[in-house]
Amino acid sequence: MIPNQDGHTHTEFCQHGSGDDVELMIRKAIKLGFKSYSVTEHAPLPPDFRAELGGALDTFDTGAMALTDLPAYLQKIHSLQHKYRHDLKINLGFEFDFLPTHIDWTRDFLEEYGTELNDGILSVHFMKGTNAKFYGVDYTPTEFQAGFRRETADAQSIYGHYLDALQQAVATDLGPHAPKRLGHMTLIKKFQDYFQMPLVFDEHNMRKVRTLFNQLKRANWALDFNVSGLYKPWCNEVYPYPELIKLAQSFGIPLIYGSDAHSIAEVGHGHHLIDFLNA
Repeated sequence: MIPNQDGHTHTEFCQHGSGDDVELMIRKAIKLGFKSYSVTEHAPLPPDFRAELGGALDTFDTGAMALTDLPAYLQKIHSLQHKYRHDLKINLGFEFDFLPTHIDWTRDFLEEYGTELNDGILSVHFMKGTNAKFYGVDYTPTEFQAGFRRETADAQSIYGHYLDALQQAVATDLGPHAPKRLGHMTLIKKFQDYFQMPLVFDEHNMRKVRTLFNQLKRANWALDFNVSGLYKPWCNEVYPYPELIKLAQSFGIPLIYGSDAHSIAEVGHGHHLIDFLNA
C-alpha cells in the first residue's frame, strides 16, 4: 500500500457532509505529510432515479452533489491543484454510484467529464429491496430495515446480494474513462452491530468474494482500503475487514488508503493502519 496517499475524500459540495471547505482539508493533508490527495466527491445522481426509491427521499436529495454545483466543483479543484502544486499532488475525481437502471447516465457523464479527471471510485450505495425499490444501504438503520427487513434475520443473504451488485458493477463497461477502483466493498456491514449481523462472510459468500477478486485482478482494478467504517458507531471496522484485506493482497490487488473524509477532522483518520498492513 502506497504511503502518504489518500485516495478517497469529499468536499463542501457533499450534501450530507460537514460543509467544511475542501481547501482547509487539503491544508491539513499537507500538514500531515500527504503527498497525493484525491478529491472524489459523490457524482450527481440521475434525476429519474429519485422515482425508483422506496425509502427516504433524503437518500437522493443529500446522497450526492447537486448537478448545478458541477461547474463550481470542477473550477475549485482545478484552482486548488494549481495553488498547491508545489505542496501536494491533488487528483480531481468523483465517487460514482453504480446504478444498474442508469448505466447510460453514468457512461454519458464519464464521456462528458472524463478527460478532466485524474481519479475515480465506483461504489454501491443503493440496492433493490422491498417491492423491488432501491434503498440506501448506509443511510440509517431504519432505512436499512425498511428496505431489507426480510433479510436482516439472514444477513448472509443480504451480504450475498451486495456482493452480486459489486460483481455486476465491475463487469459493466462504463467507457474509457471509467473508474478502476472499487469503493468500500463491505459497506453493507455498516449497521452490523445494530442488527447483530455476522462479522464475517460464510463460505458461500467467500466464493463470491474470490470471484470478485478474480474480476478485479483481471481488469487491473484496485480496492478502496476505507477506514471510515472504523469510526461508525454500528460498524467499528474498516472496509473491507482484515481477513478480506489479506485475501486481496494474496490476489495481488492494490489497496488504496481512503479516509473517506467528509470534514477537516476526518482527514488522515486511521492512516497509521497503512504501516500495519505494509509490515
